[in-house]
Parts: sequence; structure tokens; C-alpha cells
Amino acid sequence: MQQIDPFTFPDWNECILTIPHSSIFHTTNWLRVLQESYGYRPYYFASFKGEKLAVLLPFMEVKSWITGVRGVSLPFSDYCEPLLDETAHYPELLDQVILAARRLRWKFLEMRGADALFRGAPPYTFYYRHILVLPGNEDVVFSGLRSNYRAKIRKAYRNDLKVEILRSPDAIAEYYRLHCLTRKRHGLPPQPTSFFKKIHEHIISKGFGFVILVSHKGRNVAGAIFFYFGNRAIYKFGASDTRYQHLHLNYLLFWHAIRWLCHNGYKELCFGRSVTNNKGLVQFKGGWGTKKSLLYYYKYDFKTMSFVETLNQADENGYDIFKKMPIKLLKLAGSVLYPHIG
Repeated sequence: MQQIDPFTFPDWNECILTIPHSSIFHTTNWLRVLQESYGYRPYYFASFKGEKLAVLLPFMEVKSWITGVRGVSLPFSDYCEPLLDETAHYPELLDQVILAARRLRWKFLEMRGADALFRGAPPYTFYYRHILVLPGNEDVVFSGLRSNYRAKIRKAYRNDLKVEILRSPDAIAEYYRLHCLTRKRHGLPPQPTSFFKKIHEHIISKGFGFVILVSHKGRNVAGAIFFYFGNRAIYKFGASDTRYQHLHLNYLLFWHAIRWLCHNGYKELCFGRSVTNNKGLVQFKGGWGTKKSLLYYYKYDFKTMSFVETLNQADENGYDIFKKMPIKLLKLAGSVLYPHIG
């Protein structure tokens, strides 16, 4: 196995499509977003059979005086499973990565979704992941929704709501306005504006995603960002104005996105990760006919030379202090904190 630079491969994205479980998070597009937004340095470990990629273990180095120097696969990614063909020898791969990480003096090694590599190792934390299979026929998908979801979608169409799929910088900016409102409501700072500008530059404008906005009487009241790669899509970010929730705008938003994905040949939609104790969110995602599974995160501590084991579920609760802050200060807090989080 060797350390590689994906940017030296002009056909990198096509290369990773040949291995199962490749996602937008393995592409050079997402790598550029992370590198240019936060200054993280990539360390990608790979092996080839001839010219064909056989193994990929992507990491980025997060240097932080708060969280330590870490190798993360990958920062701000819901999941980033190692790409492994059927002949990969897992213990040997892990030993090689650990050896390289020790040379780099990383304190921790973190991977988000690596069951095949870390067989038998205790997870650090875990989430739910919801996957909707898209058969290409929207009527089949619609019939698989909970009955009250179908009713809410029909009502939403009668509620003077307009839905648009957009790819412009203005659409990103309008989504970000809603995003800041939502993060404040949850007691969390928003990611920096520059992060979303890079998402537009490297993901959306390159044909790997879109912004969807829902408006009521000319005012945008809900939005979301979806990524896609190959024939798989993922819901990455969502935001809304709670004053309009009674109009069932989020049901219309997701249904509109699902219809678009069906019409454009996508086979799968991931609803992203969910903390397992957020019953409302888990129930919402389950109503779309999705299949639920556990998504494990792993953390290796080089000081103890062992996996960090906890019995706690992932926790994404916000803080009251952020709920009270003006959005201008919240943005500043986000720009300071997020480079350390990864």
C-alpha cells in the first residue's frame, strides 16, 4: 500500500466508481471543499492491481490544539467507508495505516463507517443511517410512504408552496440564511460561509448536487442541499422556518427531491446520519419507506494503542448560550470552532 495524491489522477472519480460503496465523500470534489475550507492536509493510502484501484483508505490531518492532531476519514462526512475489493487483507491494511499514522505523530485515528476494516473492534459512537431504494418509478415510491405522509404531500401542494431545484450562488446564499436560523434554534453555530461557497464551487457547480428551496408567497421558508455521485444520492443539509411548518413544507421538499432523483436515474437516496436518541428525526426518516441500519464510528488512540470504547450514543445536542446569541456572533463562533471539529 502506498500514499497517493488523488489530484494527480485526472480520472480519479471514474476510478473510484469501480469499487462498491464509493460515494461523493471519496471524490476529489469533496476533498477540495475540505482542503480549501479548513486547510486540512490529505493522506490517502491506496493499492492498485495494474491500473485498477483495489484499496483506498482516505484520511485528512486535522491539526488542533483543542482536539489534538488526528487523522480523520473524513471530516464533516456522514460516512466514508474504506474502499476495498474482495481480496483485501484487512489486518495487514490496518497495520500499515497505523504505522504511517505513528510516523505522522497523530494522536488519534478516526474512521466513519469502517466495519469491514475494524472487524471485532469496539465502536467509539454510532448513528442510524436511512437508505431509500429508488426503483425509477415515482408511483412505486409514493405508495411505499406512510399514509399520513402521502396526505401531507397532497395538502402541501394546495398550500401555495413553490419548490425549485437550483444550482446558483444565490440559491446557496439563500439556503445559508435559513441554515443559520435553524442552527441557532438548535443551539449550534453554523458552519462558515466559506464552507458553503466551496460546496457550490466544487460540488454543485460541477454537477454533483443541487439546492432545493421551498417558498411561500415569494418568501423562502425551507431548503436543503443534496449531493450525488454515480447512481447514489445523499441528503446533506436541511433548514426551515418553523413558523411555516404547518404547511408541511419539509414533506413537499423531500418528495420533490425524490421525484427528481427517480426521473434522473438515481438508484438510492441516503437520508444522512441521525443520532439514535432523536426519536422525532428517526421516525420522520423512517416514514419514507427507508431501510434503517447502524453506522459505526471508530477511534484509535496511539497513546494506549487501542480503540477508544464508549457505551454512549452519539450526542448532537446544542447549547443554550448559542440559542441566545445573535446570528452574527454565531457565524463568528462557527468560523473559530469548526476547523478544530473535523
